[in-house]
Amino acid sequence: MQLIPVLVVAGFLGSGKTTLLNHLLRARTGLRIGVIVNDFGSVNIDAMTVAAQVDSMVTLGNGCLCCAIDVSDLDDMLARLAKPDAPVDVIVIEASGLAEPPAMVKLVLGSTNPHVAYGGLVEVVDAAEFESTRERHPQIDKHLRYADLLLLNKMDRIDPAAGNRVLSLVRELAAGVPVVPTDHGRVDPHLLFDPVDRPDPAERQLSFDDLNEHEPHVHAGYESVTFESDQPMNPIRFARFLTDRPSGLYRMKGYAHFGGEQYALQTVGGYIDLRREPEPHGTRLVMIGAALDGELITKTLTDAVEPDPASLDPLDLLSVTRHVRD
Repeated sequence: MQLIPVLVVAGFLGSGKTTLLNHLLRARTGLRIGVIVNDFGSVNIDAMTVAAQVDSMVTLGNGCLCCAIDVSDLDDMLARLAKPDAPVDVIVIEASGLAEPPAMVKLVLGSTNPHVAYGGLVEVVDAAEFESTRERHPQIDKHLRYADLLLLNKMDRIDPAAGNRVLSLVRELAAGVPVVPTDHGRVDPHLLFDPVDRPDPAERQLSFDDLNEHEPHVHAGYESVTFESDQPMNPIRFARFLTDRPSGLYRMKGYAHFGGEQYALQTVGGYIDLRREPEPHGTRLVMIGAALDGELITKTLTDAVEPDPASLDPLDLLSVTRHVRD
């Protein structure tokens, strides 16, 4: 069963979260996107800006989603989006600017909905106001390190020299979290979630995409590295690679082969999901991130190859399929 990723988009007030969401909704990906808008206030302004273009939406006004007492509150919202009669491919939670990202992540990870999976925490940062934001909200340093992916937004509002200084500072504070510079929230949706193969129907109603000029995919700012091997991987060295991942690595997907065992692999940030796979594929991995050291990644995985399956130490790889955080 294909699980529906739940992506949390966080960031302080005015950082560009709704702009990012609108960009994802306008992009011609073919994905059906469900949205939970967590607007702080009695009038859901953010919800109003996306209502005309979203496939399914649940709004939570006059409060903060991360303050929900019971995880079942979020489960109720997810159940309204992830159901057979109104399927979506991706669920995006646009968090209030006052939300605490760690609490948001815990809510998603604690969900009991069998149809969804954690899709990552994307923190949107206002490059033009970053220094003043740090003065008002010093906790932003912790938020940067907790994110799975950082979008340094509004880079078009500052000159290149200032932009480079802010980018260097954010990367230093983020301690290895991938940082992608953006303007107007324009990031390639394929960085955040996978496309879904779906044949176009012979007849269909015009969609929001058909009625509006769509934005092209934005590939600048991130890259991918592939690794393939028909020889089995050493499970201990491979598990070490998963839990001590290279700087800038955001997502990884594919298959890993361990002699007698084959696994399907998905990671986002520190979250790891390994599932036994009956069909043999060998090791076929695609790694996606920002400022990746492709040579180091390739060498590390090459060193994890184990030519002699008989020498493999037994390891229950499912023991590392947990969200790795402090």
